[in-house]
Amino acid sequence: MKSSVNDYHLTTHNNQIAVAKGLADAQWYESPVSKSQMRALLVRRNGPAARDTLIWFSLLFVTAYLGILLWPTVWAVIPFAIYGVLYASSSDSRWHEFSHGTAFKTDWLNNLFYEIASFMVMRESSVWKWSHHRHHSDTLVKGRDPEIIVQRPPRLLYLLLIFTGIPSVFSFFKSILLHCSGKLNEQEQSYIPEQEQTKVFFRARIYLAIYISVFLASIALGSLLPLMLIGLPSLYGAWLMPIYGLTQHTALVENQLDHRLNCRTVHMNVLNRFLYWNMGFHVEHHMYPMVPYYNLPKLHKLIQKDCPPAYTSLWSAWKEIIPAVLKQRSEPEYY
Repeated sequence: MKSSVNDYHLTTHNNQIAVAKGLADAQWYESPVSKSQMRALLVRRNGPAARDTLIWFSLLFVTAYLGILLWPTVWAVIPFAIYGVLYASSSDSRWHEFSHGTAFKTDWLNNLFYEIASFMVMRESSVWKWSHHRHHSDTLVKGRDPEIIVQRPPRLLYLLLIFTGIPSVFSFFKSILLHCSGKLNEQEQSYIPEQEQTKVFFRARIYLAIYISVFLASIALGSLLPLMLIGLPSLYGAWLMPIYGLTQHTALVENQLDHRLNCRTVHMNVLNRFLYWNMGFHVEHHMYPMVPYYNLPKLHKLIQKDCPPAYTSLWSAWKEIIPAVLKQRSEPEYY
């Protein structure tokens, strides 16, 4: 099947080109780190993840409680604004780290919180487990990576809508309705092993049952309050996720086997590092994905001389991203 140069579909000609060029499941460049240093960095501990997860859930429960207490007055906007960001945006980095199984030393804790965070961020756990595996093995390889958000030429309306959560919510419900019927789309079939597909269908039915229950509860109570807690946060609280997430790879070079060229490391303040779980160290994470998030600052110090200078802030990254994306509308190959 033929495809255009900027076709990102996983089952068209660009997939075959990537395989033929040796870009699929390839060997990536790694900055040198001694074996003893890497062994220390790979050590998983329950303490940091337990502390940060407890703080996260405590903030969620407190803001939810205050929102319920103040509902339906205008003052409920304040706690729900915070709750929505914690629920829909901060769950993204938790979902990500739990998916790698590196946050906790205890595997069942990683698996448990991965399922919870997947539901909160509206990502089907079984589907995204395999999608993210492919993203790491074939980062920004056209025709292989299913998680290239800003495709070329960029669609500006779509990018703006990402900050509202609308595309993600629409895609999520479209997917779970398909999966509830026992089917996968063509792209999913290319990266989800056949023996794992029944898990996709089972979890999709659980997700749908929960959302139907919440919707019926809202009708029964004659109030939006249940949906303000589960469902609507993915719309009103999703704005922070792309502010962080689009700094990872947007407008960087495609089809290169070097994470120093297709990932950004962005220095962030203490609050953003907590909310984003150190994923600002994204070159480091992609180069050594099994290093826990709490060890990424140490890894950064070890390899920073072998990497491009880190961006000094979120704003410094976005100052590069915005004009680059605008230029890619007329020059799709620009990076």
